[in-house]
Amino acid sequence: MTDIAARRAAFRQLHEGGCFVMPNPWDIGTARYLAAMGFPALATTSSGFAFTRALPDTDWAVPLDAMLAHIAEIVAATDLPVNADFESGYAHDPEGVARNVAACVATGVAGLSIEDASGDASRPLYDIAEGAARIRAARAAIDAAGGGVVLTGRAECYLAGHPEPLPEAIRRLQAYAEAGADVVYAPGPKRREEIRTLVDALAPVPVNILMSTNPGLKVADLEALGVRRISVGSSLARAAWTGFIRAARRIHDEGSFGGFDGSVSFSEINTFFRKDLKERNPA
Repeated sequence: MTDIAARRAAFRQLHEGGCFVMPNPWDIGTARYLAAMGFPALATTSSGFAFTRALPDTDWAVPLDAMLAHIAEIVAATDLPVNADFESGYAHDPEGVARNVAACVATGVAGLSIEDASGDASRPLYDIAEGAARIRAARAAIDAAGGGVVLTGRAECYLAGHPEPLPEAIRRLQAYAEAGADVVYAPGPKRREEIRTLVDALAPVPVNILMSTNPGLKVADLEALGVRRISVGSSLARAAWTGFIRAARRIHDEGSFGGFDGSVSFSEINTFFRKDLKERNPA
């Protein structure tokens, strides 16, 4: 699927039935590895990328131009559809969101998400009317560009510490779907009952569920609950950071190299990339 239009069509089709996992690489190497495993689509992770730049995943610490360059890099890394974690659109006003969404679409993404976190600690979420206006602006920018990029509307109620995150997320996501979101997403629900309630309330709009921990649910369980798409956010990046931090701490604190036990061998990784390079450049 080297053609951008084909990737976008394939990505839209993935949302028409069943359930699929869309893992989140944070650089070219992890994107290539995930693609080789056979996943049907990839998604960027704002936090995974931010950590590689020694930046927090807050308040647009990663500049817009750097984020757009990263998204374009992941798009170019494989021939899979890519969904961009575009945070809150790098603008507060709908006009700014529209302008930045147009730039994101130009990277070749098959989809992108816009969240309703404001970055203001005194008012962590845009109100519903503002959030819906921002989604409408994103939808208009996508439609003006053409190509059918899938728009995901995100409600950050759980992450923002809302006192009633599930009902508030449902209210917001219903508004965002009416405003033009193709897919809806509220990071946070982990229990079967919560997920089922969310999916049922938003039906027939496809719902993305974040699996950032291991709550004991498998892909088949989420599919049975009606989930259409699964992402893992920063989890794979954090798994890598976990191995790095634990091994480094044992060296520093204990003088021990035991943190390297069980590591994937140099040969395995190097052989993968040697083969991958030959496949990309057969001459």
